[in-house]
Order: sequence, then C-alpha cells, then structure tokens
Amino acid sequence: MALAPAPTMIDSVIIGNGPSALILSYILHGYIPYYNASNPHPDPILHSKLVRSPCLLDVNVHSLTEHFQASRLSYSTQTLPINVLLDTLIRPLADTEPGAFGTCVEWRHEPERAVEHAVLGNTAKAGGQWADNPVSASWDIRTLSYAEMLSLPGYSLFDHYKVLRGAQPTEFYRPTRREIASYLAAYPEAVGISGSFRSKSEAKGIIRTANGFFIASHNLHCNHLILASGIFSHLLPARPQLEPLLRLPNHSTECTPPLLVVGSGFTAADIIISALPNRKIIHIYKWNPDDHPSPLRACHADAYPDYAGVYRRMKLSAMRYFGQDCVFSPLRKRKSNPFFRSRDWDQSYEGLPNTYIKDISVHGDYARVTLQGADGRVFERDIANLEYVIGRRGSLEYLDKSLQNEVLSSGLPPSDNAGMISGQSLRFKVEGDLQVAPNVFVTGSLTGDSLVRFAFGGCVFAAQNILLGSLDRTRKPESVRIAKTSEALDDQTNKYRLTNGHTDLGISRKARSASKDIELIKSDLWRNPGWWPGTCPAL
Repeated sequence: MALAPAPTMIDSVIIGNGPSALILSYILHGYIPYYNASNPHPDPILHSKLVRSPCLLDVNVHSLTEHFQASRLSYSTQTLPINVLLDTLIRPLADTEPGAFGTCVEWRHEPERAVEHAVLGNTAKAGGQWADNPVSASWDIRTLSYAEMLSLPGYSLFDHYKVLRGAQPTEFYRPTRREIASYLAAYPEAVGISGSFRSKSEAKGIIRTANGFFIASHNLHCNHLILASGIFSHLLPARPQLEPLLRLPNHSTECTPPLLVVGSGFTAADIIISALPNRKIIHIYKWNPDDHPSPLRACHADAYPDYAGVYRRMKLSAMRYFGQDCVFSPLRKRKSNPFFRSRDWDQSYEGLPNTYIKDISVHGDYARVTLQGADGRVFERDIANLEYVIGRRGSLEYLDKSLQNEVLSSGLPPSDNAGMISGQSLRFKVEGDLQVAPNVFVTGSLTGDSLVRFAFGGCVFAAQNILLGSLDRTRKPESVRIAKTSEALDDQTNKYRLTNGHTDLGISRKARSASKDIELIKSDLWRNPGWWPGTCPAL
C-alpha cells in the first residue's frame, strides 16, 4: 500500500480570497507600506510622528492614534485604531474633504522580505463575497462604497476601469457589483501575486499541531494561520417549514404570482430593486424604527435614491398598516426621486410589516401562504417564489472544534447556527489583540470592521508579525486597543453596527464636497421635523 505524500510545508496560509486576503498577500509578496513624507498628512501631529518612523510595519499604533479623539479632524471612534490609521493615511480626510489630498502611503517592493504563503478560497475566482451572489439580486446593483474606497494597492479600481473602458470613472462613482467582481478577479494577475492563490478550493479540517497548523483538505502544514473568510458567506437559513418555498422553480416573468421577499436590510432591497418593473412583490419585514430600525433608514435620498426609495415604501406601508397619517417630507416631493418612477409602486408592491408566515401549501410551481399580521388578522397570498434574506453570517467550521474554541475564547460564542459568527463574535477579543490565538490572525470583516477601506490595518498587523517575526504578545493589546472615552459612544456603536460601518450613508458626498455648510443646514431641517433618515458623522 502506497504511503500518503508528506504534507507540504509553507510559512503562512490565508483562509479566504476576498479583499483583505488580496491586500495581505500583496504585502507578503514583499510590497511594504511606507509613510510618504513628501506628501504630508494634513494632521501635523500624525505627520511629525511618522516622519521619524516611516515604515508602517514597525509602528506603535496607540502612540500614533492617541490624539485622534481630541483632533479637529474627523476620525472614526467606532473602528479599530489600526484600521483608522491605515485608512486615513491611504485616503486622508476622505469623508470630509474627498479628493482634496493624495495618498500618504507608498508601497515599496522589497522582494527579500517576501514570505511564502498560500491563499485558499472556495469561489471560482478571487473576490470572496464579491465573486458570489446567492440571491436573485442583479449584478448591476451599485455598491454602497464609492470607487476610491474599494481600491487595493498596486492596481486600483480606477486602473481597472481605464483598462476596460479607456477612461476614468466620473467623480463620486459607485461601481456595480459586476465591476467589483471583475476588478478583484483581475487583481492577483495584475500585481503579480496569482501564484499564491488556489481558488475553488475549500479549506477543511484545520487543526493545531505541535509546531504550527495542518490543513487536512490540502495536506498543508504552516506556521501562521490568517482567517480572512468574512462574516457574509452564509445566508441565515429559513425555518424548516419554509424550505419547500425555497425549492419552487425560478419564475422571472412579470405575469406570475408575486415574489415574496422576507427581510428588512440591503439584500432584501437589492432583490426588490432588481425585480422586473411589473413583477408584483410582497415584502415582509420587521418594523421597529425606534429600537431596531432598518439600515436602509440611514440612506440619503440623493446619494442612494434606490435604497432610500425602498425604505420610504416600507415606511408608507407601515404607516398605512398601523393607521397612521401619511405625511410627505417638507423638503422632498415624491417625484424628485427617480426610483419612484421605475415602477407603479402602488400596484406592484405590498409591504407587510411585522407579519408572520403561519402556514404554506405548495401547488405545483406555485404556493399559497397563510399570513398573520401584527394585529392578529389572518389572510392568504399566492406566491411564485420566496427570497428569505434576514441576514448573513460567516463560518469557522473549517477549524476543528478545539481551534474554534481557542479563537472564540473571551469573545462571543456563535449565536446562530453551528459555527456561524457575526461581526460581533470576535469584536471584544480583537479590541485587545488581532492575534486571536497563538499565530492565528483575523483580518477583514471578522474584526467587526466590514468595509474594504478598513481592511488594511488588520493586514498590516498580521504582516508585521509574520514578516518581522515579532510575536511578543505583551505588546499587542496596546497597539490595537479601541479607546472609548465614555459610554455616550454606545449609541454611535449601534448605528455603526446597523450599517456595517457605513456611517456616511446619510450624507450626499456631492453636496458635501460642494458645500459642507449647506449640507449640514439641510440635514438639520430633515432632523427637526422627524424626517431625518440617519445620522451625520462628525465633521
């Protein structure tokens, strides 16, 4: 009987092939970030500190960021300091003065510092969640983030756009999901790191050994393990009673019975926006605007007319359902939003707040659902399909139970289905240390900071330890700790979590760029009558 081949030895393995994995792989190929003093940061205190120690792999984050909360400049108080630091260096004052300052980071290729590593991802191409679309939403839905917030080092989204179209995108451009997927798929080849990527390659059976880690699915042994698998890989499943509805054949014609959408967040809105103009939609959603508002409420009507439009339909339906008067905004008439002209909403959309699916019966290709409203009324609707999108989670099931327990210790345990985790599962732990277990690091949305722009800090932290071999754990908590000055920040924290870190959804960047003062006055007018859909981050 032939012996099994000996495990392949490699220094580091990254689990996941999304943006944070791409950034970290770029650094591990020897592309080292430095502070570019010739293009100084507008924060003179930060500039003076970095001039003395420009290599961003060898900095004391606490020392560099301790003045941020007292600064006249706008720094996020809800994001990990190391992620705020890298973000402001790469895109200085991007939220308050977009485009006014160039990047303060230069990436120097030092091939002698490269570290052998492998990137394991289960999607066919690099991109992580961007390369996968488990729901019926269109690939042409635009992202919440603007193009400059989605660019990676060495080959920006603007570079890719120019390659494909021969020109630069317009200012304040929100790319489509299709464009981001194309960009991330092209990135490894464009920057010369594709040799480390193993796509369509699901990692399983990862255990700790006496001198590192063993990945059973790939017969790999490594010294360092980096978790970059994210918190959006799995849709929260419907309860078993509803599973027959999920197996109904896909009907895309406009004349079929309605599409039933369950959910109150961005994915539910994407499905509604993607539906054919005359396709009837029944929308079941939670409605508790005082304690648990939909994240769509934060979307500015000018910057995000589609999401703001869906939220408005939800609000109007709830007001009618609960017998409240429907009063229109004093500042914006319904026709000012082009989204309302995309379909006859009164005929094609039925919003059912706080409604429960009590029973179902399948009849061939269609189904009849028995619903119970918040007032106890029971009624029926015929449907053709169900899209159940109440949230997403990540999974650590590729780790064995012992290693899962190591990673999750002192953090929150998986709160949903087996092995599933949210952005809060590791948040408490990473506020102390991004090395969540000996030689195990987390990056990207697993840290609780889910935006691509905030992925750089975690990648720099992991690279700092891997490249420099600096694993003195007594130093790490001070470097990455979140510093809250008071409990008053708790409300801001809830809003940060609600929108997955998109704290600027309530502001039109075009208007802000033209005149911040005018935009803030306009925001106050919306807030005072109670029509304000979100909160304005501090300027």
